[in-house]
Amino acid sequence: MRRRRTVAVAAAVVAVGGCASPVTVPAGPQAADPVCAEVLQALPGELAGGQERSIASQSIAGWGEPAITLRCGVDVPGPSTERCITVESGDTSVDWLALEADDEMVPDHARRENGSWTFITYGRVPAVEVVVPTERGGDQPTGVLVDLATAVELTTAERTCIGADDV
Repeated sequence: MRRRRTVAVAAAVVAVGGCASPVTVPAGPQAADPVCAEVLQALPGELAGGQERSIASQSIAGWGEPAITLRCGVDVPGPSTERCITVESGDTSVDWLALEADDEMVPDHARRENGSWTFITYGRVPAVEVVVPTERGGDQPTGVLVDLATAVELTTAERTCIGADDV
């Protein structure tokens, strides 16, 4: 009898999880980079209170509704005057460009009616993009980046953020 309950519960979980449509954002140009597979395997199953969702593209992850999305293998940004932030989590440190809504580097899928925050790793190959809808980011959208730092650190750091005082 116990086994039937386990199967019934598992079937119910699959049915509920299957109701959400897959996250559909385009794959990045370097999505086939093997490091992206490592990054995706290291991602958390829950992020900012949202459960991981099914995806429809290579090297993509999404959590909750509206979905926080991560794309691995996007174009690596060159030197930039965009705001660059360093996110630390324990021994992990990842630099991110924090893009303004009207920035030309913000992808079309991040241009949402209610707004969103877009972050792209700086100085890392392959580059990773994270889009946090304003409804999900709360007062501190960079908290999501802290939770993703361990996985994103699997990419190779080639450059770091520098401030005006560092030049």
